[in-house]
Amino acid sequence: MGSKFEGFLKENKLDPRRVLAASAKIEHLHPEDRAIRLAKRLARKAEDPAKAKKEGKAALKPRSGRPVTDRVMSAALAGRPVPGPSKTRMLRAVNHLLEQKKQSPVDLRALFGAEKGAEKAAS
Repeated sequence: MGSKFEGFLKENKLDPRRVLAASAKIEHLHPEDRAIRLAKRLARKAEDPAKAKKEGKAALKPRSGRPVTDRVMSAALAGRPVPGPSKTRMLRAVNHLLEQKKQSPVDLRALFGAEKGAEKAAS
C-alpha cells in the first residue's frame, strides 16, 4: 500500500525526481541568506543583542540550505515517518511544481496528514 504522499504525486502527475530537483533549487543558499546569517552573528556580538536583533536583516529568516534527500523521499513514498522540517521542504517543492502547472498550492495536511489517525479510527 502506498502512502498519501505517493498517491498525491501520482494523482497530480508529479515525478519524485522533479520534487528533489525543485527542492535543491529552492533551498540552496543565496547571497542574501548569507547576509542574514552574518547579521545575526554580528547582532549576537553587539552591545545590546535584543535591540540589534530586531533591526535590519537579523530579523529575517534565511533558507535552510538543506534540500530534500533521496532517503527522505523514499521514506515518504513508502509511508515511513518523515521529520517535520523535511515535510515542509517537500511541501515547498511540490507547491513550486504545482505553480508551474498552473494549479493551486496545497497545505501540509493534503500531503501527509491524517494517515495514522484514519487507521486508528477504523480500528
